[in-house]
Amino acid sequence: MLLFKDIITDDELISGAYKLNEVDGIVYEADCRMIQISEDFDIGANPSAEEHEEVIEDRETVIDIIYSFNLSPTSFDKKAYLRYLKGYVKAVKENLKAQGTSDEELRDYEHRANVFAKKVMGKFDDYQFYAGKSFNPDGMVVLLNYREDGTTPYVTFWKHGLTAIKI
Repeated sequence: MLLFKDIITDDELISGAYKLNEVDGIVYEADCRMIQISEDFDIGANPSAEEHEEVIEDRETVIDIIYSFNLSPTSFDKKAYLRYLKGYVKAVKENLKAQGTSDEELRDYEHRANVFAKKVMGKFDDYQFYAGKSFNPDGMVVLLNYREDGTTPYVTFWKHGLTAIKI
């Protein structure tokens, strides 16, 4: 199985257990599920065989990928997100350049990133933003949105900002 990490922070962001769909040659999207997590609290010391154990369940509904990879909510206004994104795209480009990516591929990357960024900005208020476990401000910000049905969450990752590790 593959584990995908942020090339800048080394945060684990997604794994091959989720179906990644490439969009516009620049991002991956993965559909999420709403799951319930619970913590059981045993409040009995030594219950007898005749007594039933009293358990309190505290259930919370979460988005599976957000929960599984310890992604933390963060927020942006449009101006701050654009400033962040410019720096992030530049950092990824430098990483690609260091890996020997051709000038033509770098231009293609920048073009696709700009086109996709315009799509995000056009629907900016529909997105929620999540940072990786390290909460490093230079790392990838994962985008969360909902499909047209209004109930299916999905996350978006910058394709070139991920590195795959075989586990």
